[in-house]
Amino acid sequence: MTRRLCSLPRQPAPAFAPGLTAERQDALLAGRRMWVDGTVLHYCFLDARSDASVVPVPGTGEPRRVPWAGGEEQRDVVRGCFGEWQDLGIGVTFAETGDRHEAELRIGFQAGAGSWSAIGRDALSAGRGERTMNLGWDVTGPGERGVVLHQIGHALGMVHEHQSPFAGLHWDDEAVYAELAGPPNFWSRETTYTNVLRRLDAGEAGGPVWDPQSVMTLPFGPGLVLEPERYRGGLRPPGALSPADKEFALRWYPPMGPSGPAALLPFRSAPLGLGAGAQADFAVEPPETRAYTVGTFGDADSVLVVFEERDGEPRFLAGHDDGGTPDNAAVHVRLVRGRRYVVRVRLYSTWGSGETAVMCW
Repeated sequence: MTRRLCSLPRQPAPAFAPGLTAERQDALLAGRRMWVDGTVLHYCFLDARSDASVVPVPGTGEPRRVPWAGGEEQRDVVRGCFGEWQDLGIGVTFAETGDRHEAELRIGFQAGAGSWSAIGRDALSAGRGERTMNLGWDVTGPGERGVVLHQIGHALGMVHEHQSPFAGLHWDDEAVYAELAGPPNFWSRETTYTNVLRRLDAGEAGGPVWDPQSVMTLPFGPGLVLEPERYRGGLRPPGALSPADKEFALRWYPPMGPSGPAALLPFRSAPLGLGAGAQADFAVEPPETRAYTVGTFGDADSVLVVFEERDGEPRFLAGHDDGGTPDNAAVHVRLVRGRRYVVRVRLYSTWGSGETAVMCW
């Protein structure tokens, strides 16, 4: 029997400067979606008294109010799953709040609306009265805890693992469409394509190796995968955090030191000391308001993203890619005295033996 599956809405492709390769565009996109390391993510549960959807009753079309709130047992499962991610030692922390205006993550339990979550910082584009995550069925039952861990993975910026280009899965497309068009999912062809059949670009995937045990892999029954042969009987992830899930989370959100991100003052440089494929965050606190150039110099092949922290919230400010050459990657931004900025640098490869550094001048 087909299980109820996570359903993400299709997102429009962002606009980037012409000439960038797909890999570099994905790096800039990922930088926008991932939270700045050290962020405290506040979450709240929505209220039955004020939060609801009005939906038509099947067969009659009469409007019916469906609340978004969940029972205390459901909330406890969610709290426990946030704790399980936190216990990995990642640099992002979670804190429950009763104030939706303080919460980046707003969780509803509307029955029949599917289970889904905004991916990473996409949650910031939702209105304060809107959900960023919904759990559309009882998550207190056997085997349902993995649904909650999966949605929190999306909230941290993770995508569906079974759509990784490294999986090498060859689906029987029409069989998949037919299976998911029926109960209990009732998906349209577009929803099925977006969540199952669409193959992600390499830069969008969680890593260069596919992990069928990842909590971000959805379960599927037999007869849907044609190749590799060993998956013709279905995909059956255990619904728990795998070693690869932990590796992804710690790669993007390494444990914070006692002083937080490395400090970087304007007109000063900080050696990166990073290997190929690694990344780091740097704090910038400008001594005066004016236009600055923020970038890397030395032997680097890098993507650079600048966030502005306002009201305790990191907001994407600018991003740049050096095009895969050992030239400087730099963005020209106006920084305001008294505000704090975070510069995220991701190295793709190193060139020669010279020191690579990031600076603001």
